[in-house]
Amino acid sequence: MFKIKRHILSSLASLIAFTAASEKVVPIRYGNMEHWTIRHIKESAVIGGKEKTLYEIGMDSVVNGNHPYHNLGGSPWGTSNVMAKVAGVVKTNCCVYPDNHKGGRCVKMTTHIESLKVLGLVNINVLAAGSIFLGDMKEPITGTKDGPRSLNWGIPFTQRPKALRFDYKFYTPGTANRIKQTGFSHKTSVPGPDYGVALLILQKRTEDSAGNITARRVGTLVVKYSKTTPAWVDNATYDILYGDITGSPKYDATMMGLRSIDYARNSKGENVPVKETGWAAPGETPTHLMIQFSSSHGGAFIGTPGNTLWIYNVRLVY
Repeated sequence: MFKIKRHILSSLASLIAFTAASEKVVPIRYGNMEHWTIRHIKESAVIGGKEKTLYEIGMDSVVNGNHPYHNLGGSPWGTSNVMAKVAGVVKTNCCVYPDNHKGGRCVKMTTHIESLKVLGLVNINVLAAGSIFLGDMKEPITGTKDGPRSLNWGIPFTQRPKALRFDYKFYTPGTANRIKQTGFSHKTSVPGPDYGVALLILQKRTEDSAGNITARRVGTLVVKYSKTTPAWVDNATYDILYGDITGSPKYDATMMGLRSIDYARNSKGENVPVKETGWAAPGETPTHLMIQFSSSHGGAFIGTPGNTLWIYNVRLVY
C-alpha cells in the first residue's frame, strides 16, 4: 500500500512539473510597473495656478511643462491621468500612482473626488476612478464628453494566450451603493456596491474605406474584486474564454457582453468608435488586445471614493 501511495504521489509531482515546464509566460512590456514618466504641469491661474504632478507608465524620465503626452519608450500603457484644456483653462487629474512593492514599484489606482475652485468662489467636484489600459490617450481633453473619444483602446496583437497572470491587492470601503458626481449636478446615489475590475478582450477588427471600425470578439476575460484583500495575492491567473461564451456558466452579460463604447485610432489617424458585431469562431486569430485595470466600475463619474487597486507584474500565459 505504501508503495502504491508513493507511486501516486510521484506521478502527481511529475504531472505538476510537466505542466509548469510546458507553460510559457510572457511579460507585457512595462507590465512590472517599475518605470515611470513624471510630468510637471501648471494649472491655470483661474483655478489656483498650482503645479501638479502626473505619472505615466513608461521610460524613466521627467517632462516639464504643459505638453500633450504621448507614450514614451515604447510603452503600451495609457492611464486615466490626463491634462485637460477646456475653454483655455488647464486642469489635471491624477488617480494613478507608482507605489512601493517588493523593493521596487507597482501601480496604485484610486477612486477619489477631484475638487477645484474657480476664481476662489465656485466649487466643482468630480468623481474620478484610477485606470490603466493598453493603448493611449490623446491630449489635451477639451470637454467632459471628449474623454472616452480621446482613448485609443488596444494594441495590435495576433496571438492566442490561454490566461492572464498578475499580482494584486484591493481595498474598498464596502459601501452598499456607489455615487455619481459629474461636477455639473448634485451628487446622486447609484444602486449596487463598487468593485475593482481586471479586463482582457481579444478582437478581430476590420476597417472600411471610410475609416469605420467593426470587430468580432475572439477572447474574453473579466474579473471583479468586491472585497478587501488582507495582503497581496501573487500569481493570480485567470483563463481567457474563446468564441461565443454566452452559454458559459462564467458569462456575465453586464461585463462580458459585446461592446460599442470603445474608441480606437483608425488608419486615417482619427479616433472612431469600435463596434463589436458578433462573436468570432473559437479558433479565430485576433488583431488587437485590450487589457484594463480599474479601481471602480460603472462608467465615467461613477464609483466609491476610497476604492483602491494595486497591480504588479502583468504577464500572458501560453
